[in-house]
Amino acid sequence: MTPVKANEFLTTPATDKRAYSLSVSAQGGKTIYLAGQLNIADLDNKPLPGDFDGQARAAFKRIQKTLEESGGSLKDIVSMTVFITDVRYGEHFADIRREFFAPGKYPASALIAIRNLGIPGALIEIQATAVVGGK
Repeated sequence: MTPVKANEFLTTPATDKRAYSLSVSAQGGKTIYLAGQLNIADLDNKPLPGDFDGQARAAFKRIQKTLEESGGSLKDIVSMTVFITDVRYGEHFADIRREFFAPGKYPASALIAIRNLGIPGALIEIQATAVVGGK
């Protein structure tokens, strides 16, 4: 049996500023692929239309809930792809992501600005991959 090793994060001062890692290495463990989360309502189904911050936080909370149901947590995310409908949200998104991850333990990430998402009024969608095990 291959020993499970905790995920390792490679960051620089520049990547820390934008709250992502250049790379994350993982060995062993269980891989969880998360579908994109785009939310125009919070976990209590309270509408969030037009509220980028609320939609971003709701997406992280739904990802967290899904990971917990699969035996993991946000700290197990090794990679994420983030889609936003306005490039001006990019730098602010880094501030929000910082709320959910420990300093220097950010997932590898891509941030892509697109015109529309799959639900009218959605401003952000987050897709992620996590590797659980070896704490």
